[in-house]
Amino acid sequence: MPARPRVLFVTDLAYQAKGRRYCDEDIFLSSRLRDAFTIALCHPLDAAGLMDAFDAVIVRNSGPVLHYQEEYDAFREQALARGTRVYNPLTGRGDMAGKQYLLDLTAAGYPVIPTVDRPQDLHLLPQAPQYAVKPKAGADSIGLTFAPADQLAGLAYGDILVQPRIDFRYEVSFYYVDDTFQYALHAPDPARRWELAPYEPTEADLAFARKFIDWNTLAHGIQRVDACRTPEGDLLLVELEDLNPYLSLELLPEQTRDAFATSLTASLRRFLEG
Repeated sequence: MPARPRVLFVTDLAYQAKGRRYCDEDIFLSSRLRDAFTIALCHPLDAAGLMDAFDAVIVRNSGPVLHYQEEYDAFREQALARGTRVYNPLTGRGDMAGKQYLLDLTAAGYPVIPTVDRPQDLHLLPQAPQYAVKPKAGADSIGLTFAPADQLAGLAYGDILVQPRIDFRYEVSFYYVDDTFQYALHAPDPARRWELAPYEPTEADLAFARKFIDWNTLAHGIQRVDACRTPEGDLLLVELEDLNPYLSLELLPEQTRDAFATSLTASLRRFLEG
């Protein structure tokens, strides 16, 4: 490996996200990584054709991969076949592998919004006025609908998940590099989920988030644990994002943002040396 490892930084600088500027985040991160690595940016559709010239590929803000699922699957297949170092590693058990983890965590008794994918399991869900119905391959609320209990039996099962619609106080996200907590943000208004503000987690909050970081067993990478606070005060997992989690770095104090970039640089260096 050369003195300055070559890293292919995968991003879609033109991706449009409601209320968020993904490109600003990746411009900042790539500029900071350039202090330690030789960095080249590329669109996700070009990654498979370019990755052989680099020591590692870091996948960042490129929008939901369901918009280019066939190309992403080909990238994964080729990277695994060639032994390409991809950060986050392709062994993630969260959103990287689809929504199966919500079913697995429900079955294992983790504090997650109860989730089923078969009509014969609907009785396992708590009673609720409405239920969320979402595609297993969904992202960013794409395809999300709501239905009352009397319509659930008639749904076309196989590619959907069903959850009770939770009446929550707010959503909160915990951000990690490797297994180290970095910061937390929350959305005080449930109706405005992307209007985030800094959040000071309690020890109990961090113990909750750590359960899912430990469960995912990723030795390297960026992870975001999304949760909701119930009216009773409990936290329930909404999503375990380990593919290309948006980090909302623009909302952080400069010191926290710089500390995150430093942690990411150190993690990527360890990843390449491992």
